[in-house]
Amino acid sequence: MSREWQKMLQAARVCDQFYSCWQKKASLHQVEEETVSLTSPIIAGVDGSSDALDSLHQTQEAVQLFSVLHAAFGLRFYSLGLLKLAGNLLGFSGPLLLNLLVNFMESQQEPLSHGVLYALGLFAGSFLGALLRNQFSYEVNKVTLMARAAIISAIYRKALRVSSTSLTRFTMGEIVNFMSTDTSRLVNFCLSFHEVWSLPFQFGITLYLLYRQVGIAFLGGLALALLLVPINKVIANRIMMNNKEMLKHKDTRVKLMTEFLCGIRVIKFYAWERHFSTRINACRAKELQKLRAVKYLDAVCVYLWAALPVVVSIAIFITYVLLGHQLTATKVFTALALVGMLILPLNSFPWVLNGTLEAKVSLDRIQRFLELVDQDLEAYYALDSPSGTAAAVEIKCAAFSWAPVEEEGTREPFTRGTLQLHIENLSVRKGMLLGVVGKVGSGKSSLLAAITGELINSPLLPFTHFWRACRQGGQVYVCDLEQGFGLATQEPWIQFTTVRENILFGREYDARLYEEVVEACALSEDLNILPAGDQTEVGENGVTLSGGQKARIALARAVYQDKELYLLDDPLAAVDADVANHLMWKCILGVLKHKTRILCTHRTEFLEKADALLLVDNGRIVKTGPPADILPLVEAFPKFKNMDKSQKHKAPDEQGQEEAIETEAEESIQTNHLIHKEEEKKEGAVAFQVYKAYWLAVGSCLALSILFSLLLMQASRNISDWWLSHWISSISQRANTSAMVCSASPPSPELLLFSVVGLISPIQVLNTTPVPSSGSLDVNFYLIVYGSIAGANSLFTILRAFLFAYGTIRAATVIHNRLLQRILKATVTFFDTTPTGRILNRFSSDLYCVDDSLPFILNIFLANMYGLLGMLVIITYGLPWIVLVLLPLTALYFSIQRYYRRTSRELKRLYSVTLSPIYTHFSETLSGLSSIRAMRATQRFELENQLRLEQNQRCLFASNTAMQWLDIRLQMIGVAVVTAIAGIAIIQHQKRLGNPGLVGLALSYALSVTNLLSGLISSFTATETMMVSVERTEEYTTDIPMESQDKLVQVAADWPSQGLVDFQQVVLAYRAGLPNALNGVNFTVYPGEKVGIVGRTGSGKSTLFLALFRMLELKSGRILLDGVDSQLVGLEELRSRLAIIPQDPFLFSGSIRENLDPQGKWTDAELHEVLEQCHLRDAITQMGGLDSELGERGKSLSVGQRQLVCLARALLTQAKVLCIDEATASVDQNTDQLLQQTIRQRFADKTVLTIAHRLNTILDSDRVLVMQAGRVAELDSPTRLSQKDGSLFQRLLHSGQQ
Repeated sequence: MSREWQKMLQAARVCDQFYSCWQKKASLHQVEEETVSLTSPIIAGVDGSSDALDSLHQTQEAVQLFSVLHAAFGLRFYSLGLLKLAGNLLGFSGPLLLNLLVNFMESQQEPLSHGVLYALGLFAGSFLGALLRNQFSYEVNKVTLMARAAIISAIYRKALRVSSTSLTRFTMGEIVNFMSTDTSRLVNFCLSFHEVWSLPFQFGITLYLLYRQVGIAFLGGLALALLLVPINKVIANRIMMNNKEMLKHKDTRVKLMTEFLCGIRVIKFYAWERHFSTRINACRAKELQKLRAVKYLDAVCVYLWAALPVVVSIAIFITYVLLGHQLTATKVFTALALVGMLILPLNSFPWVLNGTLEAKVSLDRIQRFLELVDQDLEAYYALDSPSGTAAAVEIKCAAFSWAPVEEEGTREPFTRGTLQLHIENLSVRKGMLLGVVGKVGSGKSSLLAAITGELINSPLLPFTHFWRACRQGGQVYVCDLEQGFGLATQEPWIQFTTVRENILFGREYDARLYEEVVEACALSEDLNILPAGDQTEVGENGVTLSGGQKARIALARAVYQDKELYLLDDPLAAVDADVANHLMWKCILGVLKHKTRILCTHRTEFLEKADALLLVDNGRIVKTGPPADILPLVEAFPKFKNMDKSQKHKAPDEQGQEEAIETEAEESIQTNHLIHKEEEKKEGAVAFQVYKAYWLAVGSCLALSILFSLLLMQASRNISDWWLSHWISSISQRANTSAMVCSASPPSPELLLFSVVGLISPIQVLNTTPVPSSGSLDVNFYLIVYGSIAGANSLFTILRAFLFAYGTIRAATVIHNRLLQRILKATVTFFDTTPTGRILNRFSSDLYCVDDSLPFILNIFLANMYGLLGMLVIITYGLPWIVLVLLPLTALYFSIQRYYRRTSRELKRLYSVTLSPIYTHFSETLSGLSSIRAMRATQRFELENQLRLEQNQRCLFASNTAMQWLDIRLQMIGVAVVTAIAGIAIIQHQKRLGNPGLVGLALSYALSVTNLLSGLISSFTATETMMVSVERTEEYTTDIPMESQDKLVQVAADWPSQGLVDFQQVVLAYRAGLPNALNGVNFTVYPGEKVGIVGRTGSGKSTLFLALFRMLELKSGRILLDGVDSQLVGLEELRSRLAIIPQDPFLFSGSIRENLDPQGKWTDAELHEVLEQCHLRDAITQMGGLDSELGERGKSLSVGQRQLVCLARALLTQAKVLCIDEATASVDQNTDQLLQQTIRQRFADKTVLTIAHRLNTILDSDRVLVMQAGRVAELDSPTRLSQKDGSLFQRLLHSGQQ
């Protein structure tokens, strides 16, 4: 199938071409090195093309991405330079012909045919130039698309093959960035590459033409312009520096925000919003400070840019006059047009250079990624078993580590590099069930990683200091490698697709097998409850499922793959006793009974049936043997042997069937609708409301003054040009009147003599005519007026630049503050129904738009708009007749741009809709790398990536092409305007009505009409696109459900002092229109009582806590704490006075001290004491004490240790009421007992509510509360309930005993 697809896919064709070039390069290097192993059949797919990157194992240092791109697309790309050259040359025809035309107008002698020829020439030159430029852009866009496809797929491909140990050098975010930002920088470079040579070329020609016009005087202007280049460079460097700093702060802010959103529930439980908001605001303040610097420097840049043409032309004219020459209309206007052409290369050159440098940086970054060491399964696995027996897995004398040994020093100390796994001899028989047990963090998961080849097999490196005993190097042998493994990881990896797709994982659907697997993994009930059965979409990372469901789906996927060897990493941790039992019997000892299984788990009660057990501690296998020998070393909990065993595994109780798995089910129902209802993308144009919101964020006064300063700036600019033309006309008039004292009517001066002299010798001095002595005075007068107008212009320019910068920063500040305040106070349901990515997007890309891109584009848009208005005023003033042509053209322009904007808007939307799947898929791949590789699905994922890429490329191609479509039409409007002006000018000349000064002015303006028109549309479209960001932030500042912020009663500082919890007829639903999750719950917990809460999944256990903490508001009923109704107390007070240990341990990056005590209330001694009680003291001293960093989400601690940190937090709060939500699922039994003991000692006089899945954790509580279908079913002491026949508690106990 992949072959068929590849023929169809453009992207795949391009990639194949790219890879074949890559292979040629690689083979050249190979010849030099002669060391390359042949590809192993395991990773190289069926497909020849995918061998390319594998064979690179040793050669990859040598292959440079750039040289491959060059070989693949070079020829086609460079040849486009010819088109560019021709277009540029034609661009010069405009000013030259303009010069001739104005000369023609000044002369009365040239025949009419010349004038017509010049006009035709203007038409032909601008027409052809337009065609060539258009064609050039279109072709370059095609090449860049090809390069983009190649780079993205190369990065994806590399990610699939790179060894996970070397992958740790980059964070996930960085790698996704390679694919997004770095690739787009490279692609942008393709667009600016041709500028690199064409700008100097244009510059040179323009200078030569200027020299022809004003002789040596041009040096005056040039000197000024060149002076500005180093200044510009300095400013640009400062901008870059500040930008870098700003992005750093932005990254920290977004990271904080990510953590905040991931742990939002816990943060609300702990009432830490204020702490996080101060942290986020501090980052934001630093970011804004840098942004301010960037914007003000930018304002200076803009000012220099805008003032440059005026200053340069003044300098040129003053020099020219001082040299004693006379200015003529021809000279002035040709020079003005040429100076305009000079400015463009001068200004864009620094940007082109910056783009080139950025591309270089990005290229190096991607290169570094592509040079990471690939997984070399060839070298990793032995080809035949070392002992010669028919074992499924054998490991001899091997040491494994997560970090490459040579670089131990350079790595951050807290990666899992500290743990090394030493295995002297491990052999697993085919078909056996091997249990792996050991404390938290002892290396169980690492053992499985060693088998799948994700770790580094150290002795293969030059002998290292720690494993001298085995000289021959470690050997790892796995039977049937090609087939791969069935792997269920500890943190289940779920794809963003339907449940069925998750389980099939690319295999054909086989109804019988599928049913069997679903049944074995206890998923049948869950699938009946999910809204669309197994066709329900699962959110990203499985957000819409409960932890237990995720674990079971991941297990089902592994089972369905039907491999020979199964590696199961604690699939029983997240499920309750009943389900765990079912999984053990139906799945691990049922469907999989003939397979080889390696099972890591803390739930030792299930390991009695294993064939053998390994006891792992601190990375070594301490003991192996039958369960009877090893279990006593691990377990420590009472067995209810006396229990009546006759109730063998009966079907899950009837009640289980009808009781919907409420919480999770309704969660998924609601989210299901939501996932399909993609992010609401607004249709049509951006609403007026949004512009208004932004206007208000800037502030009305400020906004008005910005617009007014823009108006002044444009007006002063146009007036200075008009003054020039006025000056010239008056000179020519005076020259006539003084030369031949004839009574020429002022409107049509006979310019005969003057222009003939001007024509004969361009630089000849006009001494032939006795100019009246007032002439020199006049020149001074005109120059002074011109200079002062220009001065005013530059004043207004700088005023407007700074006002604008100030206004936009103010808007950015206002918008972020509003957004953050709303998000902090939003209800939990909002966070449950909205994927974090979507909220984060508002805080990262949308805010970046508001901060940076929107002001930039808006600035250009406003300048273009005013520029166009100024141009229209001048043209119509110079040649009133042109209105006849302009009106139909304006109508045409409006219809074209409306048509284009509609299309382009939808295309852009399609583009972004198809873009996010590429990134989602990529980050999903990265988080599930070990599973994908273990199950040998890399090929399929690569193909999926190509399909997604293809979709996106098509949209991008369409929107690029639409742009060229628009471009050619606008160019044609420009051509029409220029031709019309030339034609009218000739007619007026024939009728003796023309004023050459004004005609020249009109024409020189008209030559820039095309740029202005296309600039106006593109900047308007872009502004609209950017405004969408404002729209999206606005949507969150107005439409989010908020938590009530009011306090109705003031409570004592030590409330609740006793710890009496009283639920009275509590009714609660997650959202309107959903069934009640709690349905009239009534119970009282007395001060100091310990109550265990049990019940099947979804019976409303966790909902009790949500109600207690007011995460959800009650429909009816009340909850009293020490007799005070909790709904009357302020939220922050209520939550900070209760303690909770949540189900999923949430840690944020930062020191251990910050994690325990963000507000900084406790002393070090107190913190150490608490850590001691949680048995974490040693682990943390090893890491480097309280100030050692934890990494994102606390990844330097194992899952069990993170739970302990959460316990330590709860100990610190010293609240009277403690809620524990099954915090011991991923902790081994010994630690678990220590914990229980700690809780008993430290909370002896406090009220403790515990939700438990392992029943043995609550057997010693005072009373047990059994929940069923949102009601209290039973409430009594555990001993009474376990003896009472037919009680739910008794049933639960039995299923736990199986």
